[in-house]
Amino acid sequence: MGHHHDHGHHHHAEGNIKAAFFLNLAFTIIEIIGGLYTNSLAILSDAVHDLGDSLSLGLSWYFQKLSKKGRTDTFSYGYRRFSLLGALINTIVLIVGSILILTHAIPELFNPSHTDAKGMMYLAILGVIVNGAAVFKVRKGETLNEKVVSLHLLEDVLGWVAVLFGAIVMQFFDVPIIDPLLSVLISLWVLWNVVKNLRKSLLVLLQGIPEDVNIKEIHAKLEAFPEVKEIHDCHIWSMDGAYNVLTIHVKLNQNYSLDSQALLKSKFRKILAHEFINHITMEFEGPDEKCLGEAEG
Repeated sequence: MGHHHDHGHHHHAEGNIKAAFFLNLAFTIIEIIGGLYTNSLAILSDAVHDLGDSLSLGLSWYFQKLSKKGRTDTFSYGYRRFSLLGALINTIVLIVGSILILTHAIPELFNPSHTDAKGMMYLAILGVIVNGAAVFKVRKGETLNEKVVSLHLLEDVLGWVAVLFGAIVMQFFDVPIIDPLLSVLISLWVLWNVVKNLRKSLLVLLQGIPEDVNIKEIHAKLEAFPEVKEIHDCHIWSMDGAYNVLTIHVKLNQNYSLDSQALLKSKFRKILAHEFINHITMEFEGPDEKCLGEAEG
């Protein structure tokens, strides 16, 4: 996280999400038919989850594409933040889907119906392969959008491993409760992970300091320069969970020439590049200059 990003990376992210979207959509259709055929609530609950994922992946693909657009008169930073919108919509879809599944699965625990365990087993094997291939496509992603998508698909793989295990057990023992029980466990696990990701998305959206950036360390490193009197009005936020922006005011201990200031700036930029900062805006102030920013906070 936090390396320099280029258009190649964005194109890569978009291609990964596109491939995962088509894989997921095709498999969701197979799953719905299979779930109805085998009368398995665990498979149908996974199908609802996968349908949500397909919608999410479609949105992620669209927003990832949009986030490549350059600056416009409306969006001076470009469209990077739009990929975050994809991550947030995904999260909402998964929360709603999981709650819907739980409302169906919990009553089934008390009155479980029989399922076609052999059919479930074959579908589960296919599920592990298809979702595993999709995870492989997006797992190295760096944007928050790709991370959320990767999490979705990993959940699907683990869900299918659980369904596979349950289907094998049900072939040998008469325990139909395994099916709704798996459904409940899959949904709860999904909700737990979604809430964790929601926290990360909100941190970016509310312009919190990125987790991989240490603002105190940045202050200490820059204030160590003999030319610097103090650092203040330092703000760091992230555009999309990967591209970090910094604005900073630097009060100098004397009035340096423009050439000296330019040299100092380039030294600062080198240090900040190592601190996962991608976009830097610096304002230099003379030793007696009153900073307007300080009054505002």
